[in-house]
Amino acid sequence: MGMENKTNLIIAVNGYKVVNKEKNASFTDIAALDNLNKKVLLRIIEPLGNECIVVSDVLKMAELIDHGRFDSGYLISKRFTDSAVHETIKQKIKYVSHDYMPAFDIEKLYLAIVGCANNQCQKKCGKVQLVISDCSEKKLSDCCKTKALVARAKCHFEQGTIGLLKNDLMTALALSK
Repeated sequence: MGMENKTNLIIAVNGYKVVNKEKNASFTDIAALDNLNKKVLLRIIEPLGNECIVVSDVLKMAELIDHGRFDSGYLISKRFTDSAVHETIKQKIKYVSHDYMPAFDIEKLYLAIVGCANNQCQKKCGKVQLVISDCSEKKLSDCCKTKALVARAKCHFEQGTIGLLKNDLMTALALSK
């Protein structure tokens, strides 16, 4: 899963509302609000080669969080040095790497999928249809992809298969674009 997809997953699962997105040459900053209107900074650093995030990168972000009056932050990149990981913990910044994703509640993941699907139904049908036969997408193709996705996600949720639920959320986010 790429850095942008991981970022979208974090935003969706936590119910963040993106307020501002600022792209620079070496990083992208996303300012968001959580459900309590607390400010969250998500910084994505895409390395050009095999570079790693180092302590100075973490300290720059910690300073930005303090001066930007953010309540919390995520530093997202492919690789981190061990000392940078320890510094993120010390600075209370969550980090996301190629091989590490912070834990989250499986129920939040499932609810994020349902939320994306409901938004899609709202866009297509003008309201969330409770019965598939009322769905305008079903009338066009004899199959509602959105409702099928939710049914599949419900099955994955009940089975506790987090990896498949992550894939379902990526599909739901793609439908929303």
